Order: sequence, then structure tokens, then C-alpha cells
Amino acid sequence: MTTTTPTTAGPAELPSRAARLLGRPLALGDVTLANRMVMAPMTRRFSPGGVPGEDVAAYYARRAAGGVGLIITEGTYVARDAAAAYDNVPHFHGEEALAGWARVAERVHEAGGRIMPQLWHTGVARPDDAAPLGVPADTPSGTDLDGRPHGKEMTRADIDAVVGAFARAAADAERAGFDGVELHGAHGYLIDTFLWHGTNRRTDAYGGDHTSRARFAAEIVSAVRAAVSPGFPVVLRLSQWKADHYDARLAETPQELERLLAPLAAAGVDAFHASTRRYWLPEFEDGDLNLAGWTKKLTGKPTITVGSVGLDQEFRGVRAGGPDHAGVTGIEPLLDRLERDEFDAVAIGRALISDAEWPAKALTDRLHEAVPYHVTQLGTLV
Repeated sequence: MTTTTPTTAGPAELPSRAARLLGRPLALGDVTLANRMVMAPMTRRFSPGGVPGEDVAAYYARRAAGGVGLIITEGTYVARDAAAAYDNVPHFHGEEALAGWARVAERVHEAGGRIMPQLWHTGVARPDDAAPLGVPADTPSGTDLDGRPHGKEMTRADIDAVVGAFARAAADAERAGFDGVELHGAHGYLIDTFLWHGTNRRTDAYGGDHTSRARFAAEIVSAVRAAVSPGFPVVLRLSQWKADHYDARLAETPQELERLLAPLAAAGVDAFHASTRRYWLPEFEDGDLNLAGWTKKLTGKPTITVGSVGLDQEFRGVRAGGPDHAGVTGIEPLLDRLERDEFDAVAIGRALISDAEWPAKALTDRLHEAVPYHVTQLGTLV
């Protein structure tokens, strides 16, 4: 009689801890991501006339080929003149721009990836000399992040127009073959300025307590949800901090955060992308959870964490005196949190700009081979 001895995988054949945790699929709506790694949205300004070209498509396709489970594109303007603030940022409206984005989605899918556009209205970031001239910034209360007069207080007609612009862009994204959309509700841009008491001083239904300040964002989510298929994922990015206002806070306690998030979850958000600059810091005094962890606990929705993943220097921005480079560091503390189900996915920003193969290296314990980040890499599409 012949017996067969069972084979046992050697240590080299066993999946790494990173592969076991980051390599798991994740369902968002009707879309299943191959793993838990997400490319964070990062403004690149390589789209002359607002049209993403073949170089932009190749840039995102390289990240898909490098193994990232989901790409969230750089912010792309919805169809509202006041949405735009900077030259060479892509638009998400107009025949030529949408054709360019369809090509981007096609290239990413050919490389085996998933992709969502980040839909963006810059709000108070729009300078007075931005084209087209004579279009004031859309703001909740006619002030900038410092409280100085800037732009105009939006009327109900303005609000309805912006809500419609986001909804049309989301419908266009689905038609163009994207796998979902992210709404930029962070960092002091338009949606965020309605959420934050520092910029929202309205006395109508869109201002006041946390729930009322969430109404504008909730109306956008609801309109987007109605404009796309039921299983088409809608992600909302939020943050406490604002550009150059890193100590700003939407909520001082979990209870305040819950009052802000509940209307957004009810409106149809499938996942929240909680933007912090250091993922390892607790958000509130009562507990170790970061912002993504609290958001998941309070809403029951999947969350994406972000903040200096894989780097030894936090993001502050060169304008704010931040470092122009960052070295490579390990991700064991990140994996500890992921193993506790504090959040569901991890967004990688600067580390993925510097090294398109960062995801593959992370899954195979080769992050010591990752390319360090330098700010000059922002000026290329490699």
C-alpha cells in the first residue's frame, strides 16, 4: 500500500502578515476591491485645459499595475465656474475632459485596478484672480478660513446648482466606466466649510448645530446617490484639519462627530475616507481610535484611514515649513490597527507617488526596497 505524506508549506511560502491583512478583498457596494490598499487623491496639475491626457492615464495605470486595490484620482472640478481654483487641474465635465477620463479608467482596468474620481469644489480656496475672472468664491458665509471677507455667501439657488453639479458628475463617472466616486468634503474646501463652525455662520437651515451644518453635504450625497445605480459606491472624504489650519476641528467629542456623520450615513455614503496627517494618533481623549476608527464605530460604515503611511515624516506642506522629503518606515503599527478592525482600508499618498510598486513591496515584506519620497517627485508623472 502506498501512502502519501502531506506537504507542509515552509516559512518562505506562507503569506506575510501584511499580505494576510492588506491582501484581503473588500466590498464597497457592488464593487469588490482586490485588497485593502488605496491610492490617496493628490493634486498633480498635469491636465492642460482641464483635460487628462495619455500621460495621466499611464501614471494611474502604473499604480494599478503596482498592486493598489483602488485608485482615488486627484481632485477634479465639477461643472461650476467657482469650483476651479488652480490651472491645469482636470475637470470632470465637458466632452473632451470626460473622454480623457474614460481613457484613464480604461487603462486602469486593463492593468487590473479599480478607480474612482474625486469630485471637487474648492470653495474658499478660489483666489480673486482665478479664471474666469469676476466669479467670486462660493462660501457658506462670505469668509475665508481666517474669518476674513472672501467670496460670497451662497444663496439657496447657488446651493441647488452645486448639488446638481455633483450629481451630474457622478452620473458621468458611472457612464465613463468608473467604479465609484469620492466626494471631497475635507481640508477646508467647499463641503468642509459648511461642516466647520469656523466658516459656517449661517442662520438658515444650513447653519447652526452639527446636524444642520451637515445638511449641505447630505443633500449632495443624496443627489449623487439618486443619480447613480444603487450599488455604485459613494465615498465621502472628511477631515478635522484644513489647509494651513492644522488645529481646526469639526468635532471636539465623539458625540459631536456622531451628530455630524449620522445625516451623511443616512443620505447614502457607502464608505468614509477619514483624512489625518498621522494615522497613529488617537482622535479623542477617550480611547485610542483614530478618526477612521471613530467614524467606523459611530456609523457602522467601512472606513479608509490615511496619514503618513510608510513614511517617517508627517505631511505639513512645504508652505507650512514641512520637510521636503521623507524616509521609508515600516507599517507594523498600521497592521496592528487593521488586525483589530479599527478601519477597513489604508490610503497611501506620497509613498505611492515615489514608488508605484509600493503595494507589491508591502505585501511581500520588501518595503526596505521602497523609494524614499522627495517633494520634487510631485513635479513628474512617473
